[in-house]
Order: sequence, then structure tokens, then C-alpha cells
Amino acid sequence: MTQPSYRTHISRHGLVPFRVKIHQTDLLILAQEDLTAAATTAVLTARRGLEGYIAVNPEFLETLSPWPPDPLAPPLVQAMIGAGQAAGVGPMAAVAGAIAQAVGQALQPASPEIIVENGGDIYLHLAAPATVALYAGTSPLSLKIGLAVQPAQTPLGICTSSGTVGHSLSLGRADAACVLASDTALADAAATALGNRVKTAEHITPALEWLATLPGVQGGVVIVGDKLGAWGQVELRPL
Repeated sequence: MTQPSYRTHISRHGLVPFRVKIHQTDLLILAQEDLTAAATTAVLTARRGLEGYIAVNPEFLETLSPWPPDPLAPPLVQAMIGAGQAAGVGPMAAVAGAIAQAVGQALQPASPEIIVENGGDIYLHLAAPATVALYAGTSPLSLKIGLAVQPAQTPLGICTSSGTVGHSLSLGRADAACVLASDTALADAAATALGNRVKTAEHITPALEWLATLPGVQGGVVIVGDKLGAWGQVELRPL
């Protein structure tokens, strides 16, 4: 299985990397030991609930609008619904972050320090500081700037949307729209909404001002070409 090129930059001293891929879900996990079996179970559990909900509500998969609350939905689906409502986007905008967090939380009893990366969306629970590189495609700033993350900030979701990189839907043209939040599903949905607001570098500031109005969001970074803007609890570090 071919890995995304940015994954060659992911490492952590003392943690064992392993990959879990089930249908569209493709995770790179760093844990204190190889927990492939437990991670596979966690992914299957998350996907089973989501796939069952979509089978009954097929429009859930395609809508770009927030989905109404559903207290009878599986926990993962409820997390996606809440995140989409908070950011004003469809629930599937939160799927990668929601799955990353669900798997990370399931594995934490066996590995208190854990990192789960799902298509550029990351759930972290750290015991020591770390730096998360910002990948922004062909931007000259790509992999030149990182986010310094302290253990006290975690558990933390760091999610990135792009209008120029990858296959995920974005209505904007940001090379990277990155959001930090304690809820990884919210970080994912908010990153999509943030990226949708950025068509040119002139949109960076108003887009970040909008992001600052979202409860639960800790910070954000937007990269367009050689321009960068940041807001909130963000510590940038040159790489």
C-alpha cells in the first residue's frame, strides 16, 4: 500500500508507527507498542455505526449543510453532526477527525501517549512537547513551518483542509487551512469551513476573524502561496 508522501516526515521518539487501512479509512498511528489489532477493532466499530446510519439516511453522505441533531445516532455520528452544526458545514466534513479521535481514545488505555493521523487530520495525546509540520502543497512555506504543541494542550485535534491538495472537497483556494481544537471532529469541520472562506490571500484575515467566533476552537493557520496568517493559541516554529 502506497503511503502519502507527507507521512515520511512523521516520527516520534519512543513510539512505534503502524498503519491501519480499512476501505476509505487510512490511519497512521504512533503508540507505545504496535496496537494494530485493537486499532482495527476501533476502526471497524466506528465505521459500522457510520455506515449503518448512512444506509438509513443516504443524504447524510452528500449534504453540504448541517445535519439536524439526532440523539439516537451512534456516538461517532453525533460527534460529526455537532461539529458540522458548529462550523456550518455538512457532517461528512468532520468524518476524518471524528474517526481519528475515536480510535485514539480507544487506544489510550494501552498507550497514554498516542498520535493518530487520518488523511492529514491528527489526534494527539502527548507526554512531551512535539512539533507538527504544516503541509501546504506547492506553497514555499510547505513543511517549512511547524506548530509547537505542549502536553498540557492535549488531547488535541489538528486538522487541515486544502483547496489545492488532495481529494477532499473545498470551496476555497487555500493551500492549507489548519484548525486546532480539543474536539478533533470540530477541528476537522472548522478547517473545511475556514478553507471555504479563503479564495485569495486577501481573505486570510477575515476568515481567521470568523474562526475566532467559534466556541471550542483554540487557534488556526491559513497559508495561501507565500502568505500566512495565524490566530489564537498557535506557536509557530521554523523547521
